[in-house]
Amino acid sequence: MYLDSRSRNLLNEVVSNPALKSLDLEKKHQLNRRQLKYSFDKINDWLDSQNLPRITRTKKGAFIVSPMLSSTIRAEGTNELKEIIPSEDERVIMILLMLICRDEELSLLHFTSELKFSKNTILNDLKKAQLHADQFQIQIEYSRRYGYELSGKEFSIRNLFISLIESCLNIHHGKSYVIQATNLSSSELVSFQHKIDCVEAELGLKFTDTKIEAMPYILAFILRRIKKSKTIDSFNIHYDELSDTKEYRATERILDDAGNVPISDRLFITLHLLSTNVYWSESISDDVIPELREALNEMLELFEKRSCIFLKNKEQLLNKLMLHTKPAYYRIKYKLTHVNEGHQTTSPEFDELHHIAKIALKPLENLIGESIPDHEAMYLTMFLGGWLTKQGDSLQEKIKAVVVCPNGVAISRLMLSQLDDLFPEFVFLEALSVREFQSYSLHYDLVFSPIYVETGKKLFIISSLMDEEEKLRLRKQVMTETSGVIPLDVHLEQMMNIIDDNATIHNKETLKQELGRLIKQDSSAPENKVLEPATVTLSDLLHESTIQLVTKVHAWEDAIVLAAQPLLTDKSITPNYVEALLKLDTEDPHIVIGSNTAIPHADPEAGVRRVSMSLLQIKEGVTFAQTHTIHSVIIIAAPDKYQHLKALRQLIKLSQNPHIMNDLKSSKNANEIAHVIKQSISEDSPLPT
Repeated sequence: MYLDSRSRNLLNEVVSNPALKSLDLEKKHQLNRRQLKYSFDKINDWLDSQNLPRITRTKKGAFIVSPMLSSTIRAEGTNELKEIIPSEDERVIMILLMLICRDEELSLLHFTSELKFSKNTILNDLKKAQLHADQFQIQIEYSRRYGYELSGKEFSIRNLFISLIESCLNIHHGKSYVIQATNLSSSELVSFQHKIDCVEAELGLKFTDTKIEAMPYILAFILRRIKKSKTIDSFNIHYDELSDTKEYRATERILDDAGNVPISDRLFITLHLLSTNVYWSESISDDVIPELREALNEMLELFEKRSCIFLKNKEQLLNKLMLHTKPAYYRIKYKLTHVNEGHQTTSPEFDELHHIAKIALKPLENLIGESIPDHEAMYLTMFLGGWLTKQGDSLQEKIKAVVVCPNGVAISRLMLSQLDDLFPEFVFLEALSVREFQSYSLHYDLVFSPIYVETGKKLFIISSLMDEEEKLRLRKQVMTETSGVIPLDVHLEQMMNIIDDNATIHNKETLKQELGRLIKQDSSAPENKVLEPATVTLSDLLHESTIQLVTKVHAWEDAIVLAAQPLLTDKSITPNYVEALLKLDTEDPHIVIGSNTAIPHADPEAGVRRVSMSLLQIKEGVTFAQTHTIHSVIIIAAPDKYQHLKALRQLIKLSQNPHIMNDLKSSKNANEIAHVIKQSISEDSPLPT
């Protein structure tokens, strides 16, 4: 029998330090009592098979370890265990390394004799090895003539090898497994270690310890493959993109005595250097990815807005992020991330931080053109968490809230945005449907919803669309109940309007942030978390080509179909989206806003191609929900959570103004309607009150 990694680690700890107690191990390894007992039962079974004394425990959880056991299984002069039979996961790694590295034909007998396990065990291990290889699009094939061998693209085989080497070097006696599988000589490894030292000096950086240990094996393996004419096909990268980098020049030095090496293989090694983690660099700035610092800065700003925490020493933080993110950029862009890296976990206290960090990664994803793998996002979470701890801040101390709304994406996002502005000291995690809320796993303290929902936390019932008086009343209620402090009757928007009427403002956004901090008496929380781009206004979306004017329609469904026509014509939506609009609850009062205005909208997955709106103005009106006569039907198509929010806010404000609504009703054509909208939302012509 064999010991799995967990059992072996527990055995090593107890033999090295018998004073440990069960609770110590449970806490350190995040195990429950049953899991710990299972592991020690397995350890004792293995000790029995080796004719060694068992480990027992007292009623108080202390371990009793025989001195004979300690001297027998620990390597001389160290605290490490002597070599133990490899676990199943380790055998899978060794089998794959043998398949990649060996020149001779490999039969089942080779594996059984080298790994010293039965045929049935090895056959089961080969199945597990195939599951691992599947993640790299590689097949393990068998024929009587050639035995077992790997089939797949050379690019994928090299990535699999890099993943295996890094995994193997992290396990007990991993280095001996690597030497055994690869048959690399010590002289080869010393030669490549010298080349790597030169590369570090030339690039002016230091690779991380784990990467520097693996690199000689990786480079030696790649050169061996190239010499055997196992070169990679050209892949999705242009020579010009990497040829001017310091890493490409370093690659040329590595290959100076390697003969004729194809350009695709030179680029692969360059990418490996570019994507390898470093812990120190002489120069942080890099002309190779000029937009990276800007994207990271946007990421940090978004993180500040969502977490309500002001990051200190941001320039220093940016430099450290640049150091990590440059390699991550290349790993993600060129699919060089390894599956084994994805098993990182954090303690539950990081769950909410990780949730916000993933939202903040959007600028970085836009730059790379790829989603950020979860293990890369997890690293950034831990990095930011460490930075917050260093500066004495914690997300755990912030009040966290969710918004629960049954009324569709547009309304729920508007509610979230309004509450985000109203309570800048709270962290708003998400806008959820009732169904999503029922299974929501993150910790929260407050719930805001227009309907009653079952929850053990504080619930505040609010209107889907609040006017200024309702907002002030809600803030007083919430702050009184959460902090016991009755806030002053000061509202940021009201203050901004007064200043705007009586003074010239040179920078509205900066003034708003500073006033927000003054009101809260807390400079650590940035004010006014704006989540939507500031460029898409209501007049951008509602113009002459998206506005229609009719005298009457026969039914609500006819109004929907007619109102959606401009968006179908310009292909902003698909017919499926119109079908989804027709299935909306015709009794839902939340579709109605302001004065005789309705905003039907559906799930963007139903067929939204880009952010858009269209307006149907009906002179005689149409009946909706039996109690409303609707004159303005505005179709909203929102492909994501934020792009339409500014336009929607302007629409809400416009619809609540009877003077403007009368102007719309009296308009004679689409051009006049568009003019009324544009005039109404102009910064130079504030909405009448």
